Amino acid sequence: MARVLTGLDRLLASHLSRVRGRRIGLLCHQASVNADLDHSVDLIGSIRGARLTALFAPEHGLWGAAQDHAAIAAARDPATRLPAHSLYGRRRAPSPAMLSGLDTLVCDLQDVGARYYTFVWTMALAMDACARAGVRMIVLDRPNPLGGDRLEGNVLDPRFASFVGLYPLPVRHGMTIGELALYLDARHGLRCALDVIPMSGWRRAMLWEETGLAWVPPSPNMPTPDTARVYPGACLIEGTNLSEGRGTTRPFEWVGAPFINGQEWVRALDREDLPGVSFSPCRFQPTFHKWKGRSCGGVQFHVTDRHRFKPYLTGLALIATTRRLCPGHFAWRKPPYEFEKRKLPIDILCGTDVIRRQIEAKRPLDRIEAAWQPALAAFQRSRRPRLLYR
Repeated sequence: MARVLTGLDRLLASHLSRVRGRRIGLLCHQASVNADLDHSVDLIGSIRGARLTALFAPEHGLWGAAQDHAAIAAARDPATRLPAHSLYGRRRAPSPAMLSGLDTLVCDLQDVGARYYTFVWTMALAMDACARAGVRMIVLDRPNPLGGDRLEGNVLDPRFASFVGLYPLPVRHGMTIGELALYLDARHGLRCALDVIPMSGWRRAMLWEETGLAWVPPSPNMPTPDTARVYPGACLIEGTNLSEGRGTTRPFEWVGAPFINGQEWVRALDREDLPGVSFSPCRFQPTFHKWKGRSCGGVQFHVTDRHRFKPYLTGLALIATTRRLCPGHFAWRKPPYEFEKRKLPIDILCGTDVIRRQIEAKRPLDRIEAAWQPALAAFQRSRRPRLLYR
C-alpha cells in the first residue's frame, strides 16, 4: 500500500525553517495528526524556535465533540492551556484581536471533498483575515478522501453563497485543501501571503484506502471513509424533512422518515439505474436530531463501484423519488440553516434554486445532470493551474 506523507509530516521532516522564529496560531481539529497519530498541537508546539501561542477551532470544535450547527465557545485547551478561539458561532473569521501578536497562522484541517463541508470556508475566511492583518498563512495539505480526478455537480451561483459554499465550486471539486487555498487565493483575489506545504506520495486517482493513512473522523458524523464517499449526495437530505441518519450508527448511509416504505423506495431507486450504487431497505430510530425516537423506514447506500459512483446525482435521486412516492408528507426544510435566515437550505446546499425547481417540475435526472456539464467543464479548466499533484 502506498504511504502518503501529509503536509504536517513534511513540515516536521524538512520544512521547519518555515515556522522557526515565528509566533504561530494553529487552526486544527481532532484529525490533525501525523502518520504516527501524534497531534499537530503537540508536534508544532514542541518545535524548537517556534512559539505556538493560540489555537483556532472550526465547526465541531478542536476535538470534534459538538454536533452539527452547534456554536463553539471560546475556551482554553485543557492540555496546553492555550487560548482556543472559536471560528464557528458569532464569528466565523479570525478577528484582528485574535490575530494580534501572531505572524503566522498554520491551517491543518482534514477536508472530505464536498463543497458544503465547512472547514474549507473557515480556511478561506481565515485567509482573508490574515491578508488584512498582514499575517502569513501556511496550509498543511491533506488527501481528498474522494480522490482528485472526478468532479460532479453544478457550480455554485454566487447569489446563493453561504457558509456551505462561499465561492463558486462544484459539489465534488476534486481538489485537496491546499489546492483549494491556492485556487481561492488566485481566483478570488484574497491576496493572502500563502504558503502550501504539499504532500508526498499522493496521486489524483487515489481514494483514502490507498493512502496508507489511518482515518480519524474529522467531524462526529463522519466516522469512516465510506461516510465521506456518500456525503456529497446524502448531505442534500439536510435540506428536507427526511433524516440523514444523524443519531444512528450509519449517518449519511441510512436515510429515511416514519412515512417512508423502504421496499417501495428501493424499487423506485432501482428504476433510476444509478451507476456504482445499490440500495437495501432499512429501519432505524435516531437517538437525536430529526425524528428522534421515531421508527423510520428508509434505505441504506451500498457503493458497489467507487469509481463509477455519482454521489450528488444519487442524492438528487433520493429526493426526487421521495417527492413522487410521498407527496403529502415530503417537505423542504425551512431556514435558518448554516447562518442563512432567508433562503431554503436545499437551495444553499445546491448553490442555486434551479435544481430544486427542476425536481419540483419532475425533470428527468439525466437532463438535470446534462445542464451542469458546461460550467463543470469550465471549472475543471480554471482549476488546472493550481493543481499540485498528477
